[in-house]
Amino acid sequence: MGDDGKRHDGVRVLAAEIAAHDGEEVTVSGWVHRVRELGAVSFVVLRDRIGTAQIVYEGAAPTGPENVVRVRGHVGANEKAPGGFEVRAVETEVIGAVSGELPISVSADVDSFGIETLLDNRIASLRMPKVRAIFELQAEIVTHFSDYLRSHDFTEIKTSKLIGTGTEGGTGLFEVDYFGEKVYLAQSPQFYKQAMVASGLERVFEVGCAYRAEKHDTPRHLNEYVSLDVEMGFIDGIDDLMDLEIGILSHICEGVRASRTGAAALEAWGATLPDADTLAKTPRIDYDEAKSIAAKRIGKRLFELNPEAERVLCEWAVAEYGVEAVFVTGFPRKKRPFYTWPEEQRTASFDLLFRGLEITTGGKRIHDYRMLLEALPKFGMTPEQLPDYLSIFQYGCPPHGGFAIGLERLTQKFLGLENIKAASLFPRDRKRVRP
Repeated sequence: MGDDGKRHDGVRVLAAEIAAHDGEEVTVSGWVHRVRELGAVSFVVLRDRIGTAQIVYEGAAPTGPENVVRVRGHVGANEKAPGGFEVRAVETEVIGAVSGELPISVSADVDSFGIETLLDNRIASLRMPKVRAIFELQAEIVTHFSDYLRSHDFTEIKTSKLIGTGTEGGTGLFEVDYFGEKVYLAQSPQFYKQAMVASGLERVFEVGCAYRAEKHDTPRHLNEYVSLDVEMGFIDGIDDLMDLEIGILSHICEGVRASRTGAAALEAWGATLPDADTLAKTPRIDYDEAKSIAAKRIGKRLFELNPEAERVLCEWAVAEYGVEAVFVTGFPRKKRPFYTWPEEQRTASFDLLFRGLEITTGGKRIHDYRMLLEALPKFGMTPEQLPDYLSIFQYGCPPHGGFAIGLERLTQKFLGLENIKAASLFPRDRKRVRP
């Protein structure tokens, strides 16, 4: 549009905007999504970044699927067209031609393909509107996560993904040759988050990749994933952290529902999100109580909270509290990193289970230097292995804690995706490093 509010020749009109130009000549551009020829007339569905428009041709259509075109034509009403209006073509220019045969049909039903077929043909499958909607929703999640924290005086940081040692204890690390020196891909920004709390920022967050060299091959694991990390100083306990996370998730759900792209993605996948009042009901139960509840529902003794237990605990939360989420607190010390605040044989830590899957791990950290020195040998570690990490606390650090939300897991559960790989643009697992 020009400054006078009128369309000028050559200015592109988006598909969702053509209804506002009834009777006018417009130019629309995008990808040819589908072609239907009926002899005397042909219909082309044109796809752009926010929707589709119907283009009508007399006779045969001049172009085929996935060609990128610029179409000039007149807008007219048609109740069968998307939005009730169509463009009757006057001139069509192919500005990005397809070369070769498409490996999969972009206009086909996503559910007609298996996950591996979609990933093997990722460049093509990302053009499918329903697939693309996953990542439009994911962008909304990141936006609202970040906005909420900024509004609560958190500072966003960006930290290195190349580290000299592992703050998680040194297991599950990918080795990297760094100019002849062995370094590792970061499992989390834990060291840097705590350093910045101690620096005086007090409240920090990061959205970044994390890496786990674990040989999983399940619908719930990736070796590279996006972690939504939070760290907060001057906490009294883990309730402060769980309260914060409920606030974050409530804001994300509200923002996704209210946005055009988020609402469209939810509709495309037939998904719904809980509101703030529902999330506020999320129960907080001790680890032993969680095992007991899960064991009764499963019908056998449990030695740990396995994936089946996570699923039935969420079912229990729905039945008892009307919410598809539950916080499990007080994990055994041996199941948490060395830096987790100890409470005898338990820890001040928690997981958040949502719709049958753990999406968050968090807890209070040890901020006292001498306590850390005492903790290290219990985990088979020595001060010499972690001099940089220990220096954070040697120079004074407030009580603090934090958590991390897996972006792909949250996306998977928001939309009801069967496999977490579907929630990653270009997933990395044991077998896949392309494209």
